Amino acid sequence: MKLAFIIDPIHQLDPCHDTSVALMEAAQTLGHEIWVTQANLLSVVDSKAWAILQQVELVPVQLVEERWVATNPWYKLSDAYFTSLETMDAVFMRTDPPVNDSYLYATYVLDYIDQHKTLVINNPNGIRGANEKMYALQFTNAIPETIVSADKQFIRQFLEAKGAAIIKPLGNKAGEGILFLQPGDRNFNSIVELSTLHGRIPVMVQTYLPKAKEGDKRIILLNGEPIGALNRLSSGTDFRNNMAAGGTVAKTEITPREYEICTQIAETLRKDGLIFVGIDVIGGYLTEVNVTSPTGIREIDRLDSTHLGYQVIEWVEQTLLTKKLQ
Repeated sequence: MKLAFIIDPIHQLDPCHDTSVALMEAAQTLGHEIWVTQANLLSVVDSKAWAILQQVELVPVQLVEERWVATNPWYKLSDAYFTSLETMDAVFMRTDPPVNDSYLYATYVLDYIDQHKTLVINNPNGIRGANEKMYALQFTNAIPETIVSADKQFIRQFLEAKGAAIIKPLGNKAGEGILFLQPGDRNFNSIVELSTLHGRIPVMVQTYLPKAKEGDKRIILLNGEPIGALNRLSSGTDFRNNMAAGGTVAKTEITPREYEICTQIAETLRKDGLIFVGIDVIGGYLTEVNVTSPTGIREIDRLDSTHLGYQVIEWVEQTLLTKKLQ
C-alpha cells in the first residue's frame, strides 16, 4: 500500500511520543510506502485533492530500560512530488489541533478525495462535525453534568449548584485553558470574561469529578472498538492530568463501565467515519472525544508490551481488501 500522512512538520515530531510516527513505523515494517505532507501543502486541481508529498524512511525507535530511544537522525525524506492523493491507498489526517481556519480548509480539500478509491482517516466531514468537547454531549448517559454557555450568570448558577466545576475552552488541546472553579472565587468574573472573550464565545463547564485525582484515562478506539488504554496522572503541582501539562502515565485496565461507554458511542463514531479516536474518561464519565490527532500509542505500547500501530495498519489492509472484493 501507499499511505499518506498529513502531519505537522516532521522535524517537530517526537518519535518517542508521537502516535503519527508510531503508525508510520508500523506501516513501514509491514512493507508499505510512507509519504508525508502538511495541511498547507494541499491543493484542489480539476476537482481532485493533490498534495506536495515526500516519501519518508524511518529508523524505528527502540525500547531501552522501559523508555523509547530514537536515533539521530530518525528519518530520511525523498524529493518532493506534486501528486494526486487518489494515488494513495489511504490518507491519515494527523495535523494537531487547534481546529483553526488552516485545519478546516484542509478538511475541505480532503472532501475532494473519492473515498471509493482512497480511504481517509478520519473522515473530513466527521472531523468538522466533531468538536472534541461538544461531540460528547450527545451521549447523555455517559457524560458528567455539563453546560455550554457564554453567559456569566448562568455559569455562576451552575457552579453554585454543583459546588465545584471545570471550565474548558471549546477549541483548545492538551489541557490548555482548562480552569478549576469554586463558589466564592474572587477571580470568578475575570476567569469567565477571559475564557468567553467577554461573553462572545461559549465555554464548556462540567461538574468537578473528584475521581480526577485518581487519573484521567485515555482509551484508544479503532472503528469503535477499544484496543488499549493508559491512565494519566497529574504532576502534583497541577490539577490537570494531561501529558502536555506535565502529567505522568500509568498502566491501566478498561473497566466494564468504560466498555459500556465505548459500546454507547461506537455506532455513532462509525457512522461519522471516525475510525481512529481517543476518548477521555474520568471516574466512569466520558469527558472528551478526540478525533483530530489522538495520541497515546507509544505510552500504551511501552506499558502493555503491545503494538497498537500494527493493529491500525492491519485494519486498513483488511478494509481496503474487502473493498476490492466487493
